[in-house]
Parts: sequence; C-alpha cells; structure tokens
Amino acid sequence: MNIIFGFIFVLSIILDQVTKVWATNTLRDGSEIKIIDEFFRLSYVENRGAAFGMLQNKIWFFVLVTIIMLVILAYIFFVNKNLNILSKLSLTLIAGGAIGNFIDRVRLGYVVDFLDVRFGSFYDFPVFNVADSFVVCGTILLMILVFSNKFEKSENINE
Repeated sequence: MNIIFGFIFVLSIILDQVTKVWATNTLRDGSEIKIIDEFFRLSYVENRGAAFGMLQNKIWFFVLVTIIMLVILAYIFFVNKNLNILSKLSLTLIAGGAIGNFIDRVRLGYVVDFLDVRFGSFYDFPVFNVADSFVVCGTILLMILVFSNKFEKSENINE
C-alpha cells in the first residue's frame, strides 16, 4: 500500500516541477493567459516569501522549517500503524507539495507561482502553484480527519 503513496508523492513533485518549468518558459516575459475571463488566469510570479508573500527573503528559515516538517510527517506516516488511507493521503499530499516548493527555494532562491485567481475588482487572491494546492488540499483533508476523529483507524475494544 505504501507503494501507492510513494507513487502519489513522486507524481505530485513531478507535476509541480513540470508545471513550474512550463510557467517559467511561457509566462516569465510578463505575458498572461486568461482561462476564465477575469476570474482565473496564468501569470508568472517569483515568490521569495511564504504564503501571501510573507517573510520575504527568508530562504534558509523556510528550508529549515520544511526539513523539520518533513521529518515529522515521515515519522507520523511510517511509525503510526493506525493511520487510515485518507490520513496517509493527506500526509503524502502535504509532503509532496512541501518538497516541490523546497526544490524551488534551494535551486532558485524563490518559488515559482503562476495560478492567479481574481474575484473581479473585489479581491485578487495571491498567486500560487500546484505544490501549494497539494499542501492546502492535504491540510484541509487532515483537519477534517482530525476534527471528525477519523485520523486513525478505530479499534474495536471489547469489554
């Protein structure tokens, strides 16, 4: 079963890196591609911070935090024998996304973002990438599992 999660992990990293290479080659010159009118477009951004551009130019801080989080995620994934399939999937998505952005930070000194969502003139959501999507989806799934008390397999306790 862990082979499937290993495949998802590697696939998430490859998908992230391939889309970032495409975005760099296609959009780095300042061009944009409108997908859904004024709502969704592709535009190139070099993010030297975290989510929403916070903590600009703190590359080694993010590298250290990412390494620590990956060690914790791996420990939970491989040591806790009571994780259910969705719990393992959530940890895999978070780790895959974290590695995707980690590669950018170490290799480039910034993270390539290109998915641009806007709500008309009301709100321009920060530009993000595929790795960010994996981290967010994995985190939402993890929160749902934890808050609904379904992170671990339930054990039948007979008294």
